[in-house]
Amino acid sequence: MTGLDATSKPLALTTTGVDRAAHHRQDEAWLAAAWSHPTTRVFVVSGGQVLVEETADGRTELVMTPSFDAPETEQHRYFLGIDPDGVRYFALQKDTLPGRMDDVARPAGLREVGGLLSPLEAGLMVHAVALENWQRMHRFCSRCGERTVIAAAGHIRRCPACGAEHYPRTDPAVIMLVTDDEDRALLGRQVHWPEGRFSTLAGFVEPGESIEQAVRREVFEEAGVVVGDVEYVASQPWPFPSSLMLGFMARATKPDIHVDGEEIHEARWFSREDLRAAFESGEVLPPYGISIAARLIEIWYGKPLPRQGTSR
Repeated sequence: MTGLDATSKPLALTTTGVDRAAHHRQDEAWLAAAWSHPTTRVFVVSGGQVLVEETADGRTELVMTPSFDAPETEQHRYFLGIDPDGVRYFALQKDTLPGRMDDVARPAGLREVGGLLSPLEAGLMVHAVALENWQRMHRFCSRCGERTVIAAAGHIRRCPACGAEHYPRTDPAVIMLVTDDEDRALLGRQVHWPEGRFSTLAGFVEPGESIEQAVRREVFEEAGVVVGDVEYVASQPWPFPSSLMLGFMARATKPDIHVDGEEIHEARWFSREDLRAAFESGEVLPPYGISIAARLIEIWYGKPLPRQGTSR
């Protein structure tokens, strides 16, 4: 497989067959009817995990139940959307995942199964995990300190004291593959990564900063490389805990490397031949899993990378 580009196949976590139907979130009568409908499906999310099971033909699926079989927790019931067949989906936030008598279901996180679930189920899980994390971390009003209450089917927290409304937080982050005039790719190893693990550079967008400025700043801060042209490729939701990854290709104008030593321990320029040989020898481990990092490298590399695991 050669000639990969950003649209050759969908990025993991970015495709879903569900209409979020946001206009229904504050319609309590509609939500009650949707919850009671016999085709409605529900799954539990707890600590970023859900229950999954393997089918007889080897597929991985979310464990979902009709609403009348779901554990009751109306306060933490989150409406996720409607599929083309009219099936409504809800997630329930619980302190623990429910047990199963058949010993078939197992708990799993998004990094592990995000690339194994169907696009519809992966999209539902991304939505639910992001909402659950935000709900757990933002229980009090940032304006007055009062405990807030859940509204809009899990998509708003309202303060009963001062009337403020709080919405789910998403932090924009840039992630970029930098190339130089020799068409080599810049890859770095973070200080807490194992020996040999290399990936693209990344970082959060700062207040008052454009995403292009963020690319140039992060590359210079982490690797000392000066970047000129910046080209947007694609985005990917990344609820670990609340990011939106904005992917770029960038061109270095001054390729000298000076790593910061705090976040990036090592950075190197790789030709395609260098990287292929390093993969084959085991000197370099590829970025693994569902992250956009692997796709950015593949666009430059020209073919899929070896796969090892499930996270960036």
